[in-house]
Amino acid sequence: MEQPEQQPRVWPDRFKRFFLNNKFVLFLLILLLVGLNVMVLTKVSFVFHPLAVLIKTIVLPIILSGILYYLLNPLVDVMEKWKIKRGWGVLILYLIILGILTVIILAVIPVLRNQITGLIENFPAYSETVTKQFEELTGSELFNQIQGAINLNWQDYWGSLSQKATEILDTTWTKLGGFLGAFTETVLSIVTVPFILFYLLKDGKKLPSKILSFLPIKSRTGAMHVLHDINHQISSFIRGQIIVSFCIGGLLYIGYMIIGLDYALILAIIASFTSVVPYLGPAIAITPALIVAIVTSPVMLLKMIAVWTIVQLIEGKLISPQIMGKTLRIHPITIIFVILTSGNLFGVVGVLLAVPGYAVLKVVVSHIFNLFKDKSGLYDPNNNTLL
Repeated sequence: MEQPEQQPRVWPDRFKRFFLNNKFVLFLLILLLVGLNVMVLTKVSFVFHPLAVLIKTIVLPIILSGILYYLLNPLVDVMEKWKIKRGWGVLILYLIILGILTVIILAVIPVLRNQITGLIENFPAYSETVTKQFEELTGSELFNQIQGAINLNWQDYWGSLSQKATEILDTTWTKLGGFLGAFTETVLSIVTVPFILFYLLKDGKKLPSKILSFLPIKSRTGAMHVLHDINHQISSFIRGQIIVSFCIGGLLYIGYMIIGLDYALILAIIASFTSVVPYLGPAIAITPALIVAIVTSPVMLLKMIAVWTIVQLIEGKLISPQIMGKTLRIHPITIIFVILTSGNLFGVVGVLLAVPGYAVLKVVVSHIFNLFKDKSGLYDPNNNTLL
């Protein structure tokens, strides 16, 4: 008996060809599943509240310990090469740091305290001088012509500014309790840093192997490359940026002492700390120096601007290229946008961690993209798969 002719399976084959075997469609389906998971997790976010509190509590001491680890670990490695066990090396390093801090407290702190006290005591006189200069400027004929040309009512603007300042002062007392609570948490976090740092310096080399032990064996080689690149990016940035900041502070202190600017030490220290933030830090650091120079004399203002310009040229042309090099390979415009965005999202902490965080994210995304490019075959010129 003749068997009936079997109908070709046209639609299943087409479905398999255009959907199941289509890498682009599968990629979109994966994105859809990820989006659905994110949406579900946002609906039950209260479940993760204890985890969020835990992360918020430990993030500051871990970040501070990590920064100090990258600064001090090379010294412990050197002592280990001298046949000193890492535990004893860390203890010796702690004693050296304690001695240096003692010398700084006994020698530098009194000078710094006198300059800070003098700056605070003279601040009302500085404010009065700036106010008089501002009143003379606003009363000049040139300013009145400019005001009439741009149609600006300065009295209304000043009244609005005063009202906003009053509102800020009224709300300051209500926020004082929250500030004290945050200050207490910060102090407690800083107290725990030496203990965390000790174990990082002592057993830090074992951490990558511990992390890799949780991954499948086939993924460990690629993960090791990712961890190596992340470690290189973070260490290069932290060490380089701190060295550059110290160089800027030292050069500014020498320049301020040469021109005879008041409060040279405290102004140089402020510039050194704010220079940790790329591009935006110098703009913040120059403000107090400008105020002191303005109330001193116009000639001092010109001298201060000349010193600042020379130091920035030395930093930009000599110090940063030699110390930082091109390890981060991030465009300056990208850095500015990253800092502004991270600052709006996470405040001061976001500004400080913007560049190293972006460098780490860039490493992870680059490795994921390279893995996807190798596995998918979408970037193979010999691949003729329909998309």
